[in-house]
Amino acid sequence: MSEQSLSQSQLHSSIVAMISLASGISSKHPDMGLCQLDRLRGAGIPEHQIDAVIEIAHHVRDEASQKLDAAFDEESTTTETSTISETENETSDCCSSAVSITVEEESCGCTPTQSGQSCC
Repeated sequence: MSEQSLSQSQLHSSIVAMISLASGISSKHPDMGLCQLDRLRGAGIPEHQIDAVIEIAHHVRDEASQKLDAAFDEESTTTETSTISETENETSDCCSSAVSITVEEESCGCTPTQSGQSCC
């Protein structure tokens, strides 16, 4: 790959910092994207753009949590409790297999943030 095509395929450092900030916030990463926040401010990115990234990341994180909570609540109320025999209880672990939770697919899957920012 030539040097010119390599540089054309790389994202600008401020875009990488915005992506990293948003993913850190939305994934609840312990560092919370504070390093990227410093980089963005140091690069002269306007505060309103940084605020928009933060708002979208918070919205995506909160919406994902709400959908998972709703799916869990629905699954937990519709699952019948069955009696497990003592031998089954000794050999099985309720957490050894993941429960499949299906969330209805939507065309986009997200709603606008409180200020109207699109997260899609």
